[in-house]
Amino acid sequence: MATPKDPTITMDGTRTTSASEMLQTIREGSAEILMSDHVFYNPVQEFNRDLSICVLTTFSRIYQREKKAQQNRNGTTSTDEETNGTEDQPPKPGIKHENGLRILEALSATGLRSIRYAKEVPGVKEIIANDLSKSAVESIEKNVKHNEVEELIKPSFNDAMTLMYMSTKPDQRFTAIDLDPYGHPTRFLDGAVQSVEDGGLLLITATDMAVLAGNTPEACYVKYGSIPLKTKACHEMALRILLRCIETTATRYGRYIQPLLSISADFYIRVFVRIYTGQYACKKSSSKQSMVYQCTGCESFTLQPLGVLKPNPTEANPQQIKFGIPTGPFVSSRCEHCNHQHHLGGPIWSAPLHDPDFLEELSRTVESEDAKRLMTLKRISGTLAVVREELPDVPLYYALDRLCGILKLESISMLKLRSALLHAGFRVSYSHACRTSIKTDAPIGVLWDILRCWHRIHPVKPDRFLEGVPLTAILAKQPARDYNLGELHPDANPPSRKESLTRFQENPAAHWGPGTKAMLMVSENRMLKSTQNQNKRKQRRALRKEQQDGIGDHEPTNDVKVTSPGTSPERKILKKDEGDIGIEEGTTIPEA
Repeated sequence: MATPKDPTITMDGTRTTSASEMLQTIREGSAEILMSDHVFYNPVQEFNRDLSICVLTTFSRIYQREKKAQQNRNGTTSTDEETNGTEDQPPKPGIKHENGLRILEALSATGLRSIRYAKEVPGVKEIIANDLSKSAVESIEKNVKHNEVEELIKPSFNDAMTLMYMSTKPDQRFTAIDLDPYGHPTRFLDGAVQSVEDGGLLLITATDMAVLAGNTPEACYVKYGSIPLKTKACHEMALRILLRCIETTATRYGRYIQPLLSISADFYIRVFVRIYTGQYACKKSSSKQSMVYQCTGCESFTLQPLGVLKPNPTEANPQQIKFGIPTGPFVSSRCEHCNHQHHLGGPIWSAPLHDPDFLEELSRTVESEDAKRLMTLKRISGTLAVVREELPDVPLYYALDRLCGILKLESISMLKLRSALLHAGFRVSYSHACRTSIKTDAPIGVLWDILRCWHRIHPVKPDRFLEGVPLTAILAKQPARDYNLGELHPDANPPSRKESLTRFQENPAAHWGPGTKAMLMVSENRMLKSTQNQNKRKQRRALRKEQQDGIGDHEPTNDVKVTSPGTSPERKILKKDEGDIGIEEGTTIPEA
């Protein structure tokens, strides 16, 4: 739906409206925003926003309970409850709650997320919708007024880091801070962990998955302080690298994190963590971080914690513990399974990714009547079901297709493998980050033994056994015991699979992906870069020929004609040695 701005009066007195002045109406949830051209809006992120609303709604209930319990311990009652008689009434969305959440959306853009928080999250006192772009702040003001939430949302034109550093005093801190930048969020973490109140919530997104997934380890170390590994578990490893980065940032100020929910979805990762203050708890941080050894042949991995906690009971304190460091390394110089060397990655967060109690309450929120308005509710329910089934104390996972691929083995059924592990007395689960994942407390040697038993039934071709390859060393050994591959274990098929929930999402849209900073992401108006650059060289040659023949007297400018409103306005200047012959230095062309 398009809505014209104020029309323009021309010289002859007629009233016209240019295409660039058209506003497009976007409806999502309870919000309706008016958008002009070249505004970053990604409909694929609706799942992100819907899930964040569910998490904030759950957190708001927990926050109000904790605040009420604290008041009862102190023997005080809030002025708001005494005046309005709302002591036993739950807060409602869209109504200002004086003792509610103060939320900061540090990078607000159009203000859509803040408007949805204001209209759909109960118990909100104030939302600061901040952005560094003046045009974005003007858009926020316009949309806040359009949605009639001026009482709850305060637009802010400021640098996000400056705003957070100015809010570090205890009485100025925020209850929740939402960071959803384009790329990595690490530059904002220092201010965020200082400006959120004790027990407050951080909602953080990272979209630079190529860096976190191990494509450029050196870049990941610069941004996050960890080395990622090229592994099938790269998406969970990305979550653990981000959590470890938040933890180390917080511990500098005597604070620590408690992850409530950590999600890998589409092209990004999203974590929800609470920040607490406590010097003693900070000392346990080293025991929650580990280095990762990964074999370069069979890709088996071993975790080695940076610190350990040893029981040291005394009569005065039976629960006393002693902090220590482990001896190592936990692996030899060569892999015991395939005789290859190891890569060393990390450190990563090796403590649980989720809080079971919070997940239980979050599930009740998702099943409530108010959540039925969410367009991505089906996907949220399926994802949370898989998350709740994950083994909380088992970091990372293996992928079944990769294990069979290493051994050049006919793929075994997932249910058969899970049954064999369960019959052998081990635990096993999926990971929400991968549909072929095997998250188990069984050693990797057990998985190889099961596949050796499968090899007896479906043998590998003899020509696959080459010198120095992992399968030759692994399949040359006999299994330590026989595993039950014929009988299906009753728990092999998880409830989320039995109920046919939407556990692993397919590509949600034709133009699926993170998009670009300055490309229009609304409806069908987006232009692909491949289309934008079509016949680019041919047009350059034609322009050079015109100049040489003296046909055109114009200066060489943008030789790619762009007519779509969705084309990125960014340009880059080519150096002489980067451009084609005949293009002058300083000539601007559209970004490739």
